Amino acid sequence: MKIRQILPLLLITFMVASLFSTVSAQKLSINAGGDLVSRYIWRGMDINNQSNIQPYISLSYSGLQFGFWGSYGLNHLNSTDENYSLSSEIDTWLSYSIPLNNSASITALVTDYYFPSAGIGIGNFNNYDNVNGPGAHTLEAGLIIDGGESVPLSLSGYVNIYNDKGNNAYFQLDYATTLNEFDVGLFAGAATGSKDNPRYYGTDKFNFINIGLKVAKSVKITDSFSLPVFCSYILNPKSELAFFVLGISI
Repeated sequence: MKIRQILPLLLITFMVASLFSTVSAQKLSINAGGDLVSRYIWRGMDINNQSNIQPYISLSYSGLQFGFWGSYGLNHLNSTDENYSLSSEIDTWLSYSIPLNNSASITALVTDYYFPSAGIGIGNFNNYDNVNGPGAHTLEAGLIIDGGESVPLSLSGYVNIYNDKGNNAYFQLDYATTLNEFDVGLFAGAATGSKDNPRYYGTDKFNFINIGLKVAKSVKITDSFSLPVFCSYILNPKSELAFFVLGISI
């Protein structure tokens, strides 16, 4: 077996071992769940225009977190469809948060994006300029500054650090509040654009691509069970497209 074929397993093993090396299992917390969304929109882009199930698993200790997130279209797309390679996705992330006053925090994270249905093996970590073609993974570094209770704003920034010739970057400002028992979020996101890889965010220069509103509420089903439901209206000024998404969390 080639080293590039076992590299993902070694990477995941190292991340998990890092969590267990300094703490006992009793001090770790684990969480799992998922969303069912009517359409998969990511940063103002129509990634998958069908209903998607989006599961996740996370391990946490103090400010350190490691996890997986996925998205799977509920309908099988024809292999000739240009969106076929995006009909399934598995992301792996590692993050560390530093708490500040009044529930504010700073979080640094690294995310690995992988699309199984693209037909490239998970062990292929080629960079974009490899003579055998690009690999299956794109690595992104991010930083999130959350103002907490006193300042209900968060600013996040992300940049591709591997397998993207254009090193595309994205920034977003979020505002959160509560109105009539609904959780309300306003957001505005922009991509810096790249002439070397303009397809990544659909722009070769700075443009707002993700502006919208998200409203969420837990709907009471029984005395002991409530179902979180959310709706998002998303506008992409660059592509001149708008989306309206319904989601249910479990």
